[in-house]
Amino acid sequence: MQQLLDKIRSDRWVVMGILNVTPDSFSDGGRFNRLDDALQHALQMHDEGAEIIDIGGESTRPGAMPVSVDEEIDRVIPVIEKIRQHSDVAISIDTSKPLVMQAAIEAGASMVNDVNALHAEGAVELCVRHQIPVCLMHKQGDPSTMQHRPHYENAVEEIKQYLIERANVCIASGLTAEKICIDPGFGFGKTLENNLSLLKEMSQFCALDYPVLVGISRKSMFGRLLGRDVEDRLVASASAVVIAYMKGARFFRVHDVAETCDALKLCEAIK
Repeated sequence: MQQLLDKIRSDRWVVMGILNVTPDSFSDGGRFNRLDDALQHALQMHDEGAEIIDIGGESTRPGAMPVSVDEEIDRVIPVIEKIRQHSDVAISIDTSKPLVMQAAIEAGASMVNDVNALHAEGAVELCVRHQIPVCLMHKQGDPSTMQHRPHYENAVEEIKQYLIERANVCIASGLTAEKICIDPGFGFGKTLENNLSLLKEMSQFCALDYPVLVGISRKSMFGRLLGRDVEDRLVASASAVVIAYMKGARFFRVHDVAETCDALKLCEAIK
């Protein structure tokens, strides 16, 4: 995994493929609950160009309700173990629970992707102990309520400062800076205008000391802006990736791997 983060720092792009093993994720909930289906999708995304598979067992879509530690572990660990039996592709665990992080690392995950920026008790210490790469994301509120009335005085600046502060907490606790990525959190407690501002000002986040993970794939902002249903947002998602690339981003979390890689290859060719 560290080689992939170093690749991003050397101005080359990396795609992270999304694998939700949940019944209720906003785009692919229920599609990959069966172990064989999850494995095949992971292998397909890897073949299409994803260098990291991001596995999540708890939906964080707006309005989602939490699941127990045991249920989340039961969803994700068999998938990680199954992928490890068939591929050496890098695996990221998308969770905010330290016990899930620990189980996933033991099963073969090599990155923690936390929408809660390691706020849970013991999360920072666990990642420091393993010296595992992490992605720290910004969100305002909890998934069940975060889209009710999000408010910022200056969204870009407030989100940027939050991510700097969380990275500093990790570094002060003993995690090396080279293992930290940041994610402004498109759609997590953000209005449409906030999301557009984040995309417009992406270069401000890329000017910081950490790789920026752009997770904008099929987001509801495209539904509000364009009137497109979730299964019809490929063009908008790929366009947003291109915009983010042109503003300096090199790390992308997506559902549509092959199409995103095509777009990024074109960006790279004219760079």
